[in-house]
Amino acid sequence: MNVKLANPFIEAFLNVMPVLGCPTPKRTKVYLHDKEVVNEGVAVRVNFKKELVGSVVYNMTEDTAKFIASTMMMGMPVSEMDELARSAISELSNMLTANATTSLAGLGYEADISTPNMAIAAGQTMTIGTSQCLGVEMDVGGHPVNILIAIKRSKTSKSAGGLID
Repeated sequence: MNVKLANPFIEAFLNVMPVLGCPTPKRTKVYLHDKEVVNEGVAVRVNFKKELVGSVVYNMTEDTAKFIASTMMMGMPVSEMDELARSAISELSNMLTANATTSLAGLGYEADISTPNMAIAAGQTMTIGTSQCLGVEMDVGGHPVNILIAIKRSKTSKSAGGLID
């Protein structure tokens, strides 16, 4: 497993969240996770294509999503995951993934990302990748966010290394 491909996602989270007004996040756990992911309440998936292929999922409880959306909207109360709150969380996942993708490009890996796809359905299962993925649990002011990373280099890629082959 090539952890250097996971580091850009951790760094993006650590750098972007405070800029949006969130408390400084802390990495609390790094773990291997099965390819089956159970939605904790709000899960946003972003897919990769080009030299790197796969997905990243930002998985959190609805309370965490409302806390982050409220913080992004300068403290505006968020009592439900309405259209505005969903838009904020989708934009957050887009910013985090774009930031990580820029760092991956600096490591020599080209990737294009899809539009974020959000699911608000606690308990719903989704498949990410074809085998295990890497999980990174981050804490944002007492609110956990799990980042599940399942990327690999495409079969047509000429570069070496991958997070999960």
